[in-house]
Amino acid sequence: MAETSLRGCRILVVEDEFLLADEIAAALEEAGAVVLGPAGTLEAAVAIIRAEARIDGAIVDVNLRGTMAFPAADLLLARGVPFLFATGYTQATIPERFAGVVRCHKPVGGARLAQALYRAMGR
Repeated sequence: MAETSLRGCRILVVEDEFLLADEIAAALEEAGAVVLGPAGTLEAAVAIIRAEARIDGAIVDVNLRGTMAFPAADLLLARGVPFLFATGYTQATIPERFAGVVRCHKPVGGARLAQALYRAMGR
């Protein structure tokens, strides 16, 4: 995956489905990224965002066990961290303040998410 190298980038994965989180993490690691998480709950995501001095990008599932992940996305926006949403929800569900955030519609594989994040990060 040399064309989508994320070598050395610290990427947060916010995903509550274990198998998908594992697939995403593996694809990111294959692209050279250091994976933060995966965080399967809003609380875990917020804790990582607050604790990590450097986050270069993130992949965020919108619905985490019935809780919307928008507070975590707000923290990422406030820090200027590029991220994308991985979700089965339509764009109409996403608040207007996230209009510029890429949305990848589930089901989507980890490699495709890594490529989309690479582009969202302007690499």
